[in-house]
Amino acid sequence: MSSSDVWDDATATSYDDTAASMFAPEVLDPAVALLAGLAGEGPALEFAIGTGRVAIPLAARGVPVTGIELSRPMADELHRKGSGIPVVVGDMATSTVPGEFSLVYVVWNSLGNVRTQAEQVECFRNAARHLAPGGYFVVELGVPQLRRFPPGQTAVPFHVGAHHTGFDTLDPVTQQGTSHHYWRPDDGTVRYAASNFRYVWPAELDLMAQLAGLELDRRMADWHGAAFTGESGSSVSVWRRPA
Repeated sequence: MSSSDVWDDATATSYDDTAASMFAPEVLDPAVALLAGLAGEGPALEFAIGTGRVAIPLAARGVPVTGIELSRPMADELHRKGSGIPVVVGDMATSTVPGEFSLVYVVWNSLGNVRTQAEQVECFRNAARHLAPGGYFVVELGVPQLRRFPPGQTAVPFHVGAHHTGFDTLDPVTQQGTSHHYWRPDDGTVRYAASNFRYVWPAELDLMAQLAGLELDRRMADWHGAAFTGESGSSVSVWRRPA
């Protein structure tokens, strides 16, 4: 079993509503477009497919998509949408799917949900096992914002909106973090939830890829292709299995 938190029924049922900003066209469309271009005419495999936020529109573009998902309730939510996308319920570090894929991808910080370095390395190796020669592995991941921590501060906000406020607490020694979410619906109530993760530096990602036999193809700051710099708060990294 992975060290990841496992989303329960209540979280899965409300996931699409609480993550509504992730479904916005300006967020989702460029991700789907880039992934579709990398997949070409071949099939794609999504690690941590969740409720199908990316997989469903990618399949609608004609890309055959299969998923691996640790949480059965999240997979059940995807199946209820009637997409017909096959999902293996299991650990993305070790679970396998028959066949070879031109694209394997894991988005929206989901790699960090695997909370040990060894398991994250195995995610890269599992991706490589599923890739056809010349295929691509894509990871979308935030860059740790440790410079935003003044001395004595223990949390840094990652989102402040009308209905949601989120803070991360980070341990720079263990690279363990917790995201604290506070939702404020229109009825005036407040709901709290937390999720745990291990943050990964871009150079560490490249070493994991090297251990899996993958080569860096490109790294961008976002799905639009903005240049990745020392000031970037997120990364979209693409590695390739040598042909």
